[in-house]
Amino acid sequence: MASSRRTPIIPPTQAEKPKKFMGFDFKRWQQKMLFYLTTLSLAKYLTEDALVVAENETNAEKRGAVDAWGQGNFLCRNYVLNGLSDALYSVYCVVKSSKELWDSLEKKYKTEDAGTKKFVVGKFLDFVMVDSKTMMEQVQKFQLILHEISAEGMAFSEAFQVAALIEKFPPSWRDFKNYLKHKRKEMRLEDLVVKFRIEEDNRRIGSKSKLVPMESKANLMEHGSSSNSKKRPNDK
Repeated sequence: MASSRRTPIIPPTQAEKPKKFMGFDFKRWQQKMLFYLTTLSLAKYLTEDALVVAENETNAEKRGAVDAWGQGNFLCRNYVLNGLSDALYSVYCVVKSSKELWDSLEKKYKTEDAGTKKFVVGKFLDFVMVDSKTMMEQVQKFQLILHEISAEGMAFSEAFQVAALIEKFPPSWRDFKNYLKHKRKEMRLEDLVVKFRIEEDNRRIGSKSKLVPMESKANLMEHGSSSNSKKRPNDK
């Protein structure tokens, strides 16, 4: 006989609580905190001013509305404060409303983020590949810079990323660079990375195969000179 019990309804879990803000990468922390507060139905207190009650409302209605807003603001404000490092908590704990706290953090750290954008763009412009390092190691570093640029809201089109990476090839890759530049079909960045890997592997295999005959020749010469040294001057 089938059981009449119903499967209990499990409420959706809340978003993971963001890690504490340490004074850098504010934009990412802000987005995570906003999503977290939204799942708690508290995000509205980040933009609302203190509740103003109309004069024609009864005292009981006023008290109930003000108390409800005050409780929501209290929870939202403390969630934001607890998302700050201890040092920043001590600075901002005097702020009384969630909106004022949120605005203060934005004013302080979004301005600093503007400097971060210039720094990331500088890294992109200064990045140049060299022959002394492996290509894949440098390609991965270039991709990290592109990721940082995207995180700052300055994403480039994929066609631009591919063209920029090709232009940054080291001198020894000039022929391969020209070959790629003359290809008419546009490539995705992933396809270009695959071509890098194949070309670099082929070059590595080719350089090893060149070393083998040179080593054999050196050994032959060494053995030959050793045999000649054993012969006496009058030996025929």
